[in-house]
Amino acid sequence: MGFGSYDESEQQEVEADFDDTDGVRSDENDHNGEIEFENGASSDELLDRLKEIKDET
Repeated sequence: MGFGSYDESEQQEVEADFDDTDGVRSDENDHNGEIEFENGASSDELLDRLKEIKDET
């Protein structure tokens, strides 16, 4: 069988029996405030630092 071929015999049946209590309630952690962030660095300084980080790897 070549790469990318599809063979139904290789597929497995999976039992997916989920209860309502198994999920995550996304509304439990709502945030209704504001956030502001200033790092004090200019865009050029941040881009220079990014270049340094990329050059290190």
